[in-house]
Amino acid sequence: MVKQWFVLHTLTGQELKAQRSIQARIRLERMEDYIGSCVLPTEKVMERDSLGKKRTKIKRVFPGYLICELALYDEAKGVDDLGRKAIYERTWQFLRETPGIIGFVGGERPVPLKPSEVEAILSDKPASGPSARPRVEFSVDETVKIVDGAFMGLTGQVSMVDPDKDKLKVEVNIFNRKVQVDVDGYQVEKVAIEETFEPLKQ
Repeated sequence: MVKQWFVLHTLTGQELKAQRSIQARIRLERMEDYIGSCVLPTEKVMERDSLGKKRTKIKRVFPGYLICELALYDEAKGVDDLGRKAIYERTWQFLRETPGIIGFVGGERPVPLKPSEVEAILSDKPASGPSARPRVEFSVDETVKIVDGAFMGLTGQVSMVDPDKDKLKVEVNIFNRKVQVDVDGYQVEKVAIEETFEPLKQ
């Protein structure tokens, strides 16, 4: 059986619970041939508390997702009349019975991660190493792009910053109306100046 890496979608806040359930049941249910490693990517973020002291906090790199090595497709059976790959029912049923798992990213026939993508994810886990990434600081009126959560893809201006809780309020445009949305620091990234200009329409 060939194992490949896939991204599993979990309920928010239940990533660790789902990971532990998978790891505990692999040997119990004799699933070693079907399920390999299951990773919850984390990183160490260095920040300052209200007294100005530095502290290190572990954060999830991809909230709501797990990266798992699975034997999902039965290559020996080929594809069905609709051109869909055959799936190992044991793998599918095992994951379906895992608390907190919603499904695969990519639907019922997900595309496995490329080796380069897997290498980038697994080799960039500061939580397992000695160093910590400094938390990115944001300021009011700064332009940011939301990269995670319900408002992913929207760009707006920071209207409020709570550095102690690492939370922001960002003013975005939804249906031609300006709306304030609450996001965590990890859910946004700074936008380069050239990205804030829209191309001219012809």
